[in-house]
Amino acid sequence: MTDLRALFGEMLQEQVPLAPYTSARIGGPADVLLTVGSADELVHAVQTCLEHGLPFVMLGGGANVLVSDKGVRGIVILNRAKAVEFRSGAEPVMWAESGAVFSNLAHRAAVKGLTGLEWAAAVPGTVGGAVYGNAGAFGGDVAHNLVRAEILDEGRRSWWPVEKLDYGYRTSLLKRTHAAAIVLSAEFRLAFGSAEAIQATMDGFTTQRKATQPPGASMGSMFKNPPGDFAGRLIEAAGLKGLRIGNAEISAVHANFFVNHGQTSASDIRKLIELAQHTVKEKFDVQLELEIEIIGEWE
Repeated sequence: MTDLRALFGEMLQEQVPLAPYTSARIGGPADVLLTVGSADELVHAVQTCLEHGLPFVMLGGGANVLVSDKGVRGIVILNRAKAVEFRSGAEPVMWAESGAVFSNLAHRAAVKGLTGLEWAAAVPGTVGGAVYGNAGAFGGDVAHNLVRAEILDEGRRSWWPVEKLDYGYRTSLLKRTHAAAIVLSAEFRLAFGSAEAIQATMDGFTTQRKATQPPGASMGSMFKNPPGDFAGRLIEAAGLKGLRIGNAEISAVHANFFVNHGQTSASDIRKLIELAQHTVKEKFDVQLELEIEIIGEWE
């Protein structure tokens, strides 16, 4: 720890509970939490970890992740790099660092009369997570808006065009290969439009999401939708909607959301995940694939 403090100074904290940094409000402590406030600080942190052989895990907005009750060994880098620029021209572009909250960017674009990100108005998480997992909603996704992303790969910075990320449904080259590459920033293609019409579309999406998804602490959609079907429909048809283990519930509003009703353990969420996968496989011969990431020490 003395060596780490010499490297990172006040950016570093010890034995920090991660639950407050996740949308599900679940998770044990990080041995070390390292908070970065810019893409340059993120590069320095990652390069330093690589140079000294220090294991690390990235954490952004804390959506789409389940952190174990035992927490995370090594270093958790908390990404708070949030710089944003809107660049005008024949085709306007928004550049944002990877720790910026994606839904906030959609609202900022709307105020400027820039269309293209309305679908993201109620999408949780940060730019980094959205680029990594090809976040999407209401017929839109990152793959259709992204121009390029700045990636730190094996300690080197470079810009990847959207084609190199090889996007698919809620996945990318980074996610499929679990590459040790970090999203630093991204550029998104926008277009000029009416601020009033853009806001009206966003309001409609937000209203629809509130009507169909549960309130409270959750990770977002638990499973990817299988081809030609919906994970929530399958879980409900399997008779699991509303089922609870401890204070963890398969939501009675939408069965693809698992809700923390207070002091919920990650292990109870994990049990519900495994039960849903086993039951849906048994009844319908469909293997549900996780959309969330499971991180930390589980054994």
